[in-house]
Amino acid sequence: MAGELVIAGLDIGTTKVCACLAQRRGGGNLEITGVGVAPSNGMKKGVVVNIESTLRSIAQAVEAAEMMSGSEVSTLWTGIGGDQIKGINSRGVVSVAGRNKDLHEISTEDVDRVLESARAIVLPLDQKILEVIPQAYIVDHQAGIRNPIDMIGVRLEAEVHIITCPLTSAQNLVKCVNRAGYKVPGLILQSLASGRAVLTEEEKELGVAVIDLGGGTTDLIVYVEGSPYFTSTVPLGGAQVSGDISIVMSLPLETAEKVKREQACCWASLVDPAESVLVPGMGGRAPSPIPKVQIQRVVQPRMAEIFSQVKEELDRHDMTRHLSGGVVLTGGGANILGAAELAVSVFHLPVRIGLPLLPGGLEKEYRRPEFATAVGLALEGDLRLGGGEARENEPPERWQPGVFAKMVNWVKKEFF
Repeated sequence: MAGELVIAGLDIGTTKVCACLAQRRGGGNLEITGVGVAPSNGMKKGVVVNIESTLRSIAQAVEAAEMMSGSEVSTLWTGIGGDQIKGINSRGVVSVAGRNKDLHEISTEDVDRVLESARAIVLPLDQKILEVIPQAYIVDHQAGIRNPIDMIGVRLEAEVHIITCPLTSAQNLVKCVNRAGYKVPGLILQSLASGRAVLTEEEKELGVAVIDLGGGTTDLIVYVEGSPYFTSTVPLGGAQVSGDISIVMSLPLETAEKVKREQACCWASLVDPAESVLVPGMGGRAPSPIPKVQIQRVVQPRMAEIFSQVKEELDRHDMTRHLSGGVVLTGGGANILGAAELAVSVFHLPVRIGLPLLPGGLEKEYRRPEFATAVGLALEGDLRLGGGEARENEPPERWQPGVFAKMVNWVKKEFF
């Protein structure tokens, strides 16, 4: 493995921190070589509330991934999410500088100018632009162009999706990673990373919603005609499900979390009324059985509430009509038995569970919904270093190493 570049993604969530290490073997496919998970005790709904606890969780997760991989890393492509993240659609327009009187050929400089024009939006003083994602370009009123470079025209427009985040939240996140002993070459929207890991190009073109069921929040990203078009967050997640089990069943929160992960179901027809779960008693009491149907009656209403709030977001912004590709569930909450069936009943759309699609490597260890974001962060980091194929709707130059250097300088300027 000596001499091979290791790309690391770091997903810092409310209930767990997940690190994912990837390598490109001999110029071939990117392979996952190590994953590590640690409990997260310093985050709440995507915001750092305890720096010391968070950095310890980061170090523990990364060290576990390094031991599995047999490699060491110094930089971590880090995800950011939560309800403090906002998505805005914008448009920029520029005239194309012609190289002679008759020919107006669009250059990379023109694309940079139009993207800079699109990002000229009014933001609150405490908000910063995290990323500008091109959706499509328009050349002289010809719409739907994915890559305008070398085309001839006099007017260039860009439709983009802008991701913004609070400056202080980003600074605290980067500070935690730095104090754990690692550098952050870039912050990446967690739901964007999840989409990168679990979606096919056909789904993106048809229109698809990715619902990332995290511990503290549920993140939503919608792709329309191949590009991110809408992002949002619902302030509910798996922690609320565990809390409900704890309160209703009179169980310690740690026990309730284990019951949720291993025994919970949110679709009545999948539960055997005769089955029970044996849970340890408190205060030295003997273990006691709890019927699985009782657990289902607690879990299903909360999961239905989460899905209903996501649907309200989709309907409020008229997104449902774009979802010919259906809905993809990912994140730890997607492991709950019956999640897909319940989602179908709420959204009235095709639903599947999103597993990381990257072939090869330690498939048994990482091909689970809860690893989608971490795997996607490694994929996105590799792409931004120039290792992956450029997105079809973006000029390849955007992700070349020269632009990566600019990105690093931007992170330093914005967050330090």
